[in-house]
Amino acid sequence: MNFIDQLADAGSRNASMLCVGLDPEPARFPQALRGDAGRIYDFCAAIVDATADLAMAFKPQIAYFAAHRAEAQLEQLMAHMRRAAPHVPVILDAKRGDIGSTAEQYAIEAFERYGADAVTLSPFMGFDSVQPYLKHHGKGAFLLCRTSNPGGDDLQNQRLASVDGQPLLYEHVARLAQGPWNTNGQLGLVVGATYPAEIARVRELAPTLPLLIPGVGAQGGDAAATVRAGWRGNTADGSSTGPIVVNSSRAILYASSGADFAEAARAEARRTRDALQAARG
Repeated sequence: MNFIDQLADAGSRNASMLCVGLDPEPARFPQALRGDAGRIYDFCAAIVDATADLAMAFKPQIAYFAAHRAEAQLEQLMAHMRRAAPHVPVILDAKRGDIGSTAEQYAIEAFERYGADAVTLSPFMGFDSVQPYLKHHGKGAFLLCRTSNPGGDDLQNQRLASVDGQPLLYEHVARLAQGPWNTNGQLGLVVGATYPAEIARVRELAPTLPLLIPGVGAQGGDAAATVRAGWRGNTADGSSTGPIVVNSSRAILYASSGADFAEAARAEARRTRDALQAARG
C-alpha cells in the first residue's frame, strides 16, 4: 500500500486518529533507565509495544536520536516497528529542506536507511527541494504549513503579493500542496493544534490532504477543537476528505516515571485516542 492507504488502514483498524510521537529524552526516562542514552531503543520499543493497537501512526523525531549518537538505535527501532506493528505507518520527523541534490540524499536516508513511510519537510526552498522525496514510490511527505510554535508567525502569517489577492504564506503553501506540488498524490501538511482556526482554513484550502497535527497534550492543544477544525468525514458525494493525524509525544511518553511507564503510556494514549474519536460526534 502507498502511505495514504496505510494511514486509512491503520485509522480504521485501530479506530484512531492518534499519532504517537517518539521523542526520547534520557533525562526524563523512568528511574531504572534515567540518563542512559544506550537505553533509548528499549524505552521507545516498550512504548511502541504498549500503543501499537491504539495508534494511527508513529512519529520518531530524528534529532532526539542523533543528539545522543543513537542513529543505530533508531534503525533498530524502525525494524522493531515493522515487526511489532506492521500495520501502523511511520513518519520520520526530520523537517528536511535543502537543494535537490542534497534532498536526494536525505530521501535515501529517510526511506532506504530508516525505512520510513513518510517524512516531514520544510518547503521554504521550493518545489525542487521537495520533488526528490516524491520520486520514491508510495512514500509520503508532510510540508510544514502552520506550525504550533509561537515563532511561526514570523513567516507563516505574513501576507504575499499575489494575483490571487494577498494570501498568507501558510495559505500559499496549502494551495501548492493541494495542487501542482502533489505529483505523487502522497503529500500532506503540518498544522499545529494550538491554532484551530488555521487548521480549519488549511482544511478548506486542502480538502483531500492528510493533516499532521502536533501540539495536543504537553503543548496545550485541545483535542476536541482540533478534530472539529480538521476532520470532515465523507463529503456529500461519498468521497473522503483527508484524514487528520493528531500527534501527542511527551504526554504519552512520560505519563509515569516509574516501572509502570509503558502501562501509563498506554492509558494516556487510550485516553487521547478516545477523546479524539468522541470529538467526531
